[in-house]
Amino acid sequence: MGICISSASSEIHQADDGLENVMHVQEDIGSHGAEKLGSLYSKEGSKGVNQDAAVVHQGYGMEHGAFCGVFDGHGKNGHIVSRTVRNRLPSLLLNQKNALEKIKTVRDHSNEKADGVLAPLPSESFHKWKEACICAFKVMDKEIKLQEGLDCSCSGTTAVVVVRQGEDLIIANLGDSRAVMGRTNDQKGILPVQLTTDLKPGVPSEARRIRQCNGRVLALKEEPHVHRVWLPHEDSPGLAMSRAFGDFLLKNHGIIALPDISYHRVTPKDQFIVLASDGVWDVLSNKEVVSIVSAADSEQAAAKAVVEAATAAWKRKFTSSKIDDCTVVCLFLQTRK
Repeated sequence: MGICISSASSEIHQADDGLENVMHVQEDIGSHGAEKLGSLYSKEGSKGVNQDAAVVHQGYGMEHGAFCGVFDGHGKNGHIVSRTVRNRLPSLLLNQKNALEKIKTVRDHSNEKADGVLAPLPSESFHKWKEACICAFKVMDKEIKLQEGLDCSCSGTTAVVVVRQGEDLIIANLGDSRAVMGRTNDQKGILPVQLTTDLKPGVPSEARRIRQCNGRVLALKEEPHVHRVWLPHEDSPGLAMSRAFGDFLLKNHGIIALPDISYHRVTPKDQFIVLASDGVWDVLSNKEVVSIVSAADSEQAAAKAVVEAATAAWKRKFTSSKIDDCTVVCLFLQTRK
């Protein structure tokens, strides 16, 4: 689809053990700078190294732009893959978008009204971002595969990304991390609006694609509610998501790096977006999460408050299970008064 531009992967590198899991980037755009309206926090579970990574990049593409992402790694090298994607994907996506802008300038002129005034075209802007996302995710997956000395046959990462450009939101999802919006309701306070679908093997359309590629979708007897993806003739690797970066052993059997992409126009009732790894959503409902964020003392405290609540819920609900890594990004859409 369209033109995907692959450049030298100078920004990809193997993460050191001491590298922080979360990263906040703020561009100095405009005379007054960008107001800090995002927070992020990650906490290691009890399974070993924290394989989650997250980024908030403010001033992304424009003064009031932002790139937010949560990446949940899995497998032996999942922590490397998640951080690699975190470090590389924002610039890769913006490069793809800028290239498409140059290529399609001529086509844009065909959208002019008869009086020569350009019509407002959020749908056209979304189309370009959607194509850029598809290309960027495709190139990202290819670059991971080409990394020397990095075995990603059974390692990979999910990705849930929100790009804000003014009042336009582009949401891209790969795997079972999730994006939820907190929206005010006059009668009921803050209500959750789920922006993404958890892309797991149990989703009928996802299972259908995997089986058409001769992959198997089965749940183990000891966890009958967790559908996993297996090779055609081997009881491995048992991946619990249907889309991901990496996991090249299953890429010919239905696991894809094609994101599910949607668009939303911000309204005055839209207060914030929460992105989180499945370690959070496994123990907290959408409603609980938006309630925690709306009650936080400040924007900067919100992400940590959700992570701490999720960790406590793991200890309370699953006393004999290992706690999953929990990572949260909060992007506030309105300035608090």
